[in-house]
Amino acid sequence: MEKGNESAQPSASNKSKSTKASAEQKIKQAYKEYVLEHGKQPNSVFIFTKGLKLKEGVFYEHFNSFTALESAIWKDYFAQTAKALQQEKVYQDYSAREKLLAFFYTLAEVLMPERSYVLYCFEGVKKPEVTPAFLKGFRNQFEEWADGIVAQGRENGEIAERPFITDRYAQGLWLQVQFVLYYWLRDQSQAFENTDAAIEKAVNLAFDLMGRNPIDSIIDFARFIIRPQKA
Repeated sequence: MEKGNESAQPSASNKSKSTKASAEQKIKQAYKEYVLEHGKQPNSVFIFTKGLKLKEGVFYEHFNSFTALESAIWKDYFAQTAKALQQEKVYQDYSAREKLLAFFYTLAEVLMPERSYVLYCFEGVKKPEVTPAFLKGFRNQFEEWADGIVAQGRENGEIAERPFITDRYAQGLWLQVQFVLYYWLRDQSQAFENTDAAIEKAVNLAFDLMGRNPIDSIIDFARFIIRPQKA
C-alpha cells in the first residue's frame, strides 16, 4: 500500500515543471493587466516582478525582455487557435480553402476576450506592412502551418504549381493574416459581422490567385507556340 501511495504522488520533476508553468502564466497575465492599466510597459523588470512578489530571476527563466514576453503571448494565441482546430472532428476533412477559413474564424474567437490587449499591441505600430516584433514568432508558426495548407491545396488541385512563386505562397497568406487583424481591430459592426465577411473575401481572393486562372492558360499557350515543332 505504501509503495502504491508513493507512486501516486507527483514527482519532484513534475512539481518543478508545474511551478515553472504557473509562474510563466502568472507573468503573462500580470503583464497584460499592467499595460492595459498603465498604457505602457513597466519601467523595469525589477519593478514589475517586485509587484508580483516574484524574484527578478524568475522572469528571466522564461523571458529575456518584455518584447520576448509579448512574443510569447502571441505564440500562445496561435497555439490556442491550432489546438481548437485540431479538436474539431470535421477539420481533417476540410479542403485547404476551408481550413484557412476555419483558422481565421477561430483566431478571431481566440482574440475576442483579449481584444483590449490586442488593441494595445497595435497602437504603436507605425508601418502596418512591416511585421512588428511581437508578431514575428506568431508569423513563423503561421507560415509553417500555411505550408501544410499549400501542400494540401497543390495535391488536390486547389492551388496551381508555379515555378519560383509556389514556395512563397505561405508568405503571401501572412499578408492576409495582417489584413484580417487590422480589419478586425477597426471593425465597428455589430458582433463584428463585417470581419466575418472580410475573412471570407480575403480567403476566396487568396485561393483565386493561387488557383489555376486564365493567366496560366495564356502562359501554357505561349509556351506551346514558341516550342520548336518536331519534324
